[in-house]
Amino acid sequence: MSDALPEDQTELPASLKFLKILVTILTGVMILGVVVIIFLLVTRLTQSPASIALPDQITLPDDATATAYTRGSDWFAVVTTSEDGESIVIYDLDGGTLRHEIKVD
Repeated sequence: MSDALPEDQTELPASLKFLKILVTILTGVMILGVVVIIFLLVTRLTQSPASIALPDQITLPDDATATAYTRGSDWFAVVTTSEDGESIVIYDLDGGTLRHEIKVD
C-alpha cells in the first residue's frame, strides 16, 4: 500500500482548517500586541518628566531646590538639593509645619 494520498483527498479535514484559522488569528493578535507595546514604550519613555508641583504652604530652607515630593496620611516630604547637599524635609500635612529634616550624605 502506498502512503501517498489520492488526488481527491488532498484537502484538510474541517477541524484542521478551523485550527489553522485560529493559529493565524492568534499570530496576528500577537504581532499587533507587540507593536502596541513598543509604541507605548517609545512614547512614554521619550516624554519629559513632570515638573514637581509643591503645595502652596511649603517654605523650603534657604537656597534649596525641590527634586522630589511624596505624601503620607498626615505628612508630606520634600527631597531638596542645595549647596550643602541633599536633605529630606518632612512637614505636617494639616499646617505645613516642619516635623523633621534629614541630611543625606
